[in-house]
Amino acid sequence: MIDGTTRRVNAVTLGVEHFGDPSASLVLCIGGPTLLSWPDSLCAELARLGRHVVRYDLRDCGASTTLDPEAPRYTLRDLASDAAALARELDDRPAHLAGTGVGGMVAQVAALDDSSAFSALTLVGTRPVAPGPVDDDLPDHDAATLDRLFTRPMPDWSDRDAVAAFAAEGAEILGDDPEVASSVAGRIWDRTPTTEPGAHAANQLGMTFSRIDCTPRWRERLPEISVPTLVVHGRRDPFFPVGNGEALAREIPGARLLVLEEASTVVPESASAGIAAAMTDL
Repeated sequence: MIDGTTRRVNAVTLGVEHFGDPSASLVLCIGGPTLLSWPDSLCAELARLGRHVVRYDLRDCGASTTLDPEAPRYTLRDLASDAAALARELDDRPAHLAGTGVGGMVAQVAALDDSSAFSALTLVGTRPVAPGPVDDDLPDHDAATLDRLFTRPMPDWSDRDAVAAFAAEGAEILGDDPEVASSVAGRIWDRTPTTEPGAHAANQLGMTFSRIDCTPRWRERLPEISVPTLVVHGRRDPFFPVGNGEALAREIPGARLLVLEEASTVVPESASAGIAAAMTDL
């Protein structure tokens, strides 16, 4: 059963969840790719600090429109347009846009392509280039970690317990909390609006994003970002190593870099208060 609500923008339905007072300033959190990539504790803390937090699923994930996750017919620019359209649908005022993982790529492009929709930008555990070959000056995925991660047998995607166990094992490899990963994977499984194994795999692995057209490049345009920006990155992240966050902070004018010394790819609950405080200081 799908939790939360949905909003219709750009002729697609996006799954959304709200925290806090709807009349407060909006923080719009782009899923990476599902909305559950944003920890409950961080969203709740932002709401406690007086923000209206909305986290949402990208297309082909969660409660959002799902057509063919293996052959998406939209582009990175379409996803960026979704972010701007949703921000305007939810509030007449510019929103604080936040993106994590692949959602951070969407957020960068959205801030560049439609700057009037946004008042601030937070980028968590992401990088300034699309999936695929990385620029020579950026650290790539840790090869040994990814080999362990992607050479494992796939689970039975129709078996919730098997999927949760698979996620826990992956979290151990990445240096994240296995119990948290297992719980989140179960919730993602519950929110997947179909019994099709391929849809469950797409929701759990986020591989749909790697199949979309992400051209043209946007890294060279990062100096055009004019809104206050916070870059958050785990020091121990082997998937998008911290040098990617450092590059974002260097290339976006005035950006602040917050490195989570003990974190890997997932924001730990213990970091939520500090991140929320830094976001509301922008």
